[in-house]
Amino acid sequence: MTMLYWEDFKVGEVVEMGRHTFTQEEIIAFAKQFDPQPIHVDPEAAKESFYGGIIASGWHTCCVAMRTMVEHYIGRSASMGSPGMDNVRWLKPVRPGDTITFRRVITESRVSQSRPTAGLLKSRSEAVNQNGETVLTMEGWGMFGRRPKA
Repeated sequence: MTMLYWEDFKVGEVVEMGRHTFTQEEIIAFAKQFDPQPIHVDPEAAKESFYGGIIASGWHTCCVAMRTMVEHYIGRSASMGSPGMDNVRWLKPVRPGDTITFRRVITESRVSQSRPTAGLLKSRSEAVNQNGETVLTMEGWGMFGRRPKA
């Protein structure tokens, strides 16, 4: 695979990164370890909740989004990490059996002021369920190495 550098990402570019189907078993396993609220780990308690059943932790959905980013482009790029996320929004619950499609939109790009060999990209990641409903949005900056000069 070709190495991706900052110059390879264009503002306005929309890329589908992958899909994932959430199972009740994985939702419960993730939540037991990282977010053990009854709506995520206890099917009976979840039935009595506002949601009417088990839902995935928002953090679980974020982690799956991160995995698709690494598999689709970060793992084959000159990634230098990220200074953080600006916005994370959980817009709809993710339920067992939901298949979520993850996509990335590049919204800003600039050369780093302090590191001229690095570029910064602002992107919005979106997660959409099988019904076309957006369930998650995340915005943040990533740092990528610039293409070496020949």
